[in-house]
Amino acid sequence: MFIVVEGQDATGKDTQAAKLKEYFEAQGKKVVTYSESGTTSTDPFIKGIAELNYGKDYGIERRTRALLYLVNRYEQWKKLAEPTLKENGVVIITRNWFSTLIYEGYMQGVSRSFITKIHKQVMPSPYFNPDKIVILTLDEKEQAKRLESQGKVRQGEFFKSKGYEFQHKLNQAYLKVAKEFDIPTFDTSGTIDEVFERLKKFWQI
Repeated sequence: MFIVVEGQDATGKDTQAAKLKEYFEAQGKKVVTYSESGTTSTDPFIKGIAELNYGKDYGIERRTRALLYLVNRYEQWKKLAEPTLKENGVVIITRNWFSTLIYEGYMQGVSRSFITKIHKQVMPSPYFNPDKIVILTLDEKEQAKRLESQGKVRQGEFFKSKGYEFQHKLNQAYLKVAKEFDIPTFDTSGTIDEVFERLKKFWQI
């Protein structure tokens, strides 16, 4: 089973992915979960690419960043996702190519057709056909509180420090992508356990 958990910062992607991992492992299944950003990877190559995108400002051109995101996306798919799926395991990823389409396309002005084209050329077809996919959403005031509480946990992720207007536009971009690609959205208001129980029912798993 291949599961994609997308959504804006502070909507609980990693938290819910971790809950899903525990849930499926309790059923005796092999589970691999990772973030396509690569920021938490232990692979030196993937972590190095993530450092270029999320570390200090290297002055990298936006199209180059889109390509670097794709490099990490492809490497993790080949090293982690593909082998697990071949063994009938469960793969859970937070973020996918929609993040690049939104952050670099809608928000940073990189051609969305360029982003789409390079991903369709590089990523294998199963990547675009997850068994379960969702875009997590959250009331913007609650999201702002969560972003503030996170502080500088991951200092290089400068998008998190952007103000209300930027975050509002980002949320609108996510909703546009959800509509364009017919992706269900899911509100993450409530406690972690409440959200998880609702998500299981939502997906009927």
